[in-house]
Amino acid sequence: MRFKNLTIGQHIPGDSVIHRLDPRTKILGTTMLIVLLFSVNGFIGYGLAALAIAAVIQASELPWRYVLRGLRPLMVILILTVSLNLFMTEGEPLLRIWFLTVTKEGLLRGLMMGARLVLLIAGTSMLTLTTSPIQLTDGIETLLNPARKIGVPAHELAMMMTIALRFIPTLLEETEKIMKAQMARGADFQSGNLMQRAKNLIPLLVPLFVNAFRRADDLAIAMEARGYRGGEGRTKFRELRFGRIDAAAITIVIAFTVVVGFFF
Repeated sequence: MRFKNLTIGQHIPGDSVIHRLDPRTKILGTTMLIVLLFSVNGFIGYGLAALAIAAVIQASELPWRYVLRGLRPLMVILILTVSLNLFMTEGEPLLRIWFLTVTKEGLLRGLMMGARLVLLIAGTSMLTLTTSPIQLTDGIETLLNPARKIGVPAHELAMMMTIALRFIPTLLEETEKIMKAQMARGADFQSGNLMQRAKNLIPLLVPLFVNAFRRADDLAIAMEARGYRGGEGRTKFRELRFGRIDAAAITIVIAFTVVVGFFF
């Protein structure tokens, strides 16, 4: 089991057009992508969405191999999603395997759900890969600022979301280290049935949770020592600026979402 292949929460610095975009533009663009992927009902729409994501990856100047590598750990979920739709959707029978029946509608629905999942992960991972945690926090906080009038703690929510994303790679790396240490002591995480594998995870989960709470406590102490008291009265060293390139990018994204969402 390799957790280092996961790209969720990781950031790769760069100077591409995508890296230079305002974080609010990228957050809104990612939100529109999610809406689009749940709106289209055909392979043409998914194909156009795939072309758009490919264009963003190319413009970001990130290695294709690195971006696609993040899909490997999700293969189990992908296969499970396709299989459930393949065998549990009623329709015109295509193939019968023992007591299971593959239907034409199930095949189409499974392929569409699989394509949606792949595009969703590939598209949303571009947000964290091209946006630093500080920019992400500022972008989320700025977008949530209007909700402060109804009592929503915009700064605190943005901070929590960004810290959660930031610590995903750290916790995955720690999980891999604990697994290797336990395997060196004779632990077996691969063999046995589902219940046995679940029991074998106990020596992994206990130290992982202990280390996670320890890291959270250390982070809280460090923030307190630096005088952090929430978002009230805080100023920013670098103010976000919505430029022409951001206006052009968000206009293209809105037009693309509307056209593909309504016609495909």
